[in-house]
Amino acid sequence: MGMTMTQKILAAHAGLKSVVAGQLISAKLDIVLGNDITTPVAVNEFNKGGFTEVFDKDRVAIVLDHFVPNKDIKAAEQSKTCREFACANCISHFYDVGKMGIEHALLPEQGVVTAGDCIIGADSHTCTYGALGAFSTGVGSTDMAAGMATGTAWFKVPSAIKFNLTGKLNKNCSGKDVILTIIGMIGVDGALYKSMEFVGEGVKALSMDDRLCICNMAIEAGAKNGIFPVDDVTLNYLKGRSEREPVIFEADSDAEYEKVIDIDLSKIVPTVACPHLPENTHPAKELSHIKIDQVVIGSCTNGRMEDMEAAYEILKGKTVADGVRCIIIPATMQIYRECVEKGYITAFIDAGAVVSTPTCGPCLGGYMGILAKGERCIATTNRNFVGRMGHTESEVYLASPHTAAASAITGFIKEAE
Repeated sequence: MGMTMTQKILAAHAGLKSVVAGQLISAKLDIVLGNDITTPVAVNEFNKGGFTEVFDKDRVAIVLDHFVPNKDIKAAEQSKTCREFACANCISHFYDVGKMGIEHALLPEQGVVTAGDCIIGADSHTCTYGALGAFSTGVGSTDMAAGMATGTAWFKVPSAIKFNLTGKLNKNCSGKDVILTIIGMIGVDGALYKSMEFVGEGVKALSMDDRLCICNMAIEAGAKNGIFPVDDVTLNYLKGRSEREPVIFEADSDAEYEKVIDIDLSKIVPTVACPHLPENTHPAKELSHIKIDQVVIGSCTNGRMEDMEAAYEILKGKTVADGVRCIIIPATMQIYRECVEKGYITAFIDAGAVVSTPTCGPCLGGYMGILAKGERCIATTNRNFVGRMGHTESEVYLASPHTAAASAITGFIKEAE
């Protein structure tokens, strides 16, 4: 029986010739990731376990991004714990204020993760790196602690769903619309503990930013991971940035999939996930009656350069509607700098938006955009659960940067023209 891409990566890292769905394995890790919220818990478990050093200072990454710059005393103490641990263990990939970015945008940008890797991160959206042809998945802080100490983790090998992509996206549609459409089709548990493997001729029409966005939200369908094949787009992205030589794994022609779902990209329309689940999707054009109070463009899902460009093209020369707060957050310092150099920041400010240093902030209801009772926000983030961005009686609508920016101008949900 053949293996899927994910199964091949796991077999290689477990030192096995083959694996099958449901099999329990112990695999070697290429990268172990944590952030300012999850790392302190992992450090505590690391110390309780009696460990005195990490397995490899170059294979542990700690990114301070959720509440940094620190929003309060607790956040400051959490960051201090991370700094002290990183210093004591000479962690190579430690990203603090001035160097940090939103972790799942930063690690690919900096070449810390690459094709063929096996990665765990104490953050559920670690599945983002499947866009590079890696196996990556979110874990708890205890697993992070064990990974930092031993360089290994155990997994149950997932079965897979194949998404066969054809066609090409229309104007003002992006990877966000693709993944929202898919989640709307299969539901938030439609890929529970499965690998979502994206293949087909349509893949070549998707940019790396599209793919990173799609894999980022695989967890919102319950998936263990999302993954794309390695092609010229992947290799061009990795060239000159990847720390390690990429390793390419390809699914066998007789690999077994639980199901195959065909997606024609040319039929994808601007899509919005309404409260309070990512599966509650509707075409944006059907929601034009919904008035909004806030717009957030950023996050590990949609804070990359193409997302900033989309917002710029729509907002330049326009004005954010009265009564609407528009918050734009470039995902890394490099993206922020490029936005400055291209004049995007000036255009955003002229439009009436506020621009923040890279942070997860509003996405998880942390800071930089908390919602009050009864307020509505359209955001390029990844979750819209009850109370996700503030008050339990607030509402979050998930959308692409195109749709979010167009909505900022009108004050109502609107697809870009």
